[in-house]
Amino acid sequence: MLTRAVSLVALLALAGCGADPVWAPEDAVARARYVHDAPPSITLYTVISNRDNTGAHSALLINGSERVMFDPAGTWYHPAVPERNDLHFGMTPRMVDFYVDYHARETFRVVEQTVPVTLEQAEIALQRARDYGAVPKAFCARSTSSILQGVPGFDGVRRSFFPENVMASVARVTGVEGRVIYDSDAPNNHGVLMTQQNVILQE
Repeated sequence: MLTRAVSLVALLALAGCGADPVWAPEDAVARARYVHDAPPSITLYTVISNRDNTGAHSALLINGSERVMFDPAGTWYHPAVPERNDLHFGMTPRMVDFYVDYHARETFRVVEQTVPVTLEQAEIALQRARDYGAVPKAFCARSTSSILQGVPGFDGVRRSFFPENVMASVARVTGVEGRVIYDSDAPNNHGVLMTQQNVILQE
């Protein structure tokens, strides 16, 4: 426990330099806008180490008046998905698959927890994600849990710096459905995946 606490302090110290803002132009965001035909929902994605079961990343897929991914301090990128301060627009089914495949590999699994919500709940989450701003490194779980806490029905979600703790809180939300995604890709598959994504984009 002491080692984990020391690691957290070190990460927070590194995060103190702040986050780099990203702001896609309005026309790019408008072109990418994607409305999914499934009922409104909020999905928490948690990346978990297969080596020691600790959480490595948290993100939120919000399906409301449009479908977006709040990927705080994340490294995922696709040229067809414009970003505004960690909020990615145009999350079609293919882009969601790319996102999951980017994170799931031999050393990490992805836990997907989806909660059916009303359109009002989804819009509250979407607005909170829009307003949150660029997230510093090591604050992914803290930011996702903070956003969820302000959404009716998610009041029991505890704020935490640890993705696995946020995952455990969301597991207690009424109506949640989950699945675990494994992949045998090599740990260094990021470059290959991005090349594949760009080829598909150009088809």
